[in-house]
Amino acid sequence: MAAFGRLLDVMDELREKCPWDRKQTYESLRPNTIEEVFELCDALIREDNREICKELGDVLLHVVFYAKIGSEQGEFDIADVCNKLCDKLIFRHPHVYGEQKASSAGEVKVIWEQVKQKEKDGNKTVLGGVPEALPSIIKAYRIQDKVRGVGFDWEHREDVWDKVHEEINELRAEMDKDDVQHSTEEFGDFLFSLINAARLYHINPDNALEKTNRKFIKRFNYVEAAAKASGRTLADLSLEEMDKLWCRAKSEA
Repeated sequence: MAAFGRLLDVMDELREKCPWDRKQTYESLRPNTIEEVFELCDALIREDNREICKELGDVLLHVVFYAKIGSEQGEFDIADVCNKLCDKLIFRHPHVYGEQKASSAGEVKVIWEQVKQKEKDGNKTVLGGVPEALPSIIKAYRIQDKVRGVGFDWEHREDVWDKVHEEINELRAEMDKDDVQHSTEEFGDFLFSLINAARLYHINPDNALEKTNRKFIKRFNYVEAAAKASGRTLADLSLEEMDKLWCRAKSEA
């Protein structure tokens, strides 16, 4: 593909001629990579296709950049990255490239987890492939999804609500005792059960929470702007006045 070849040529030239690009290392690029991924995620949740295209390019730049550094060290190049990825995808899709059969996305995920266990350099345990550094909500979702892949899941998704109610009752009992340590543990258990319910009902909890964050910010900004328009600050408003503005924000913003 000509466009990808052009990107590789530009990367070669920047690495050779640009002082900033020339001095970059895996370690120095890592924070920027994290930032770029979050910017892509932000564009994705806003469904802003123009920004998604832009941010995908930024993430791709980092992939190419790391591969360039790898080639300079004689370890690997972009062709190795692409070929290794293709080999992995083919190996993990025996229902496409082999004899196995799968008629649903659920069956594919089961096959995926089973095949990953057989890989030469694959995970030695079911949960071995869950990165330690994942944000907690995403990590919980991935843990639950991983064990689901080997059959450790609720037989009927409706049963999860009994667990959610059990956990919230245990949480309230500890909170009533003002026991911070045990309340913290029970709060974690409650969140884990709620994330499990979200998964079973095909809701991504991280996306759902982020949408609520954005909704709250939009409504709170409305309240703040309304206060400012009346010549006051939020500190000047009573809770009742703020609540009225909040209800107006819910209907208008």
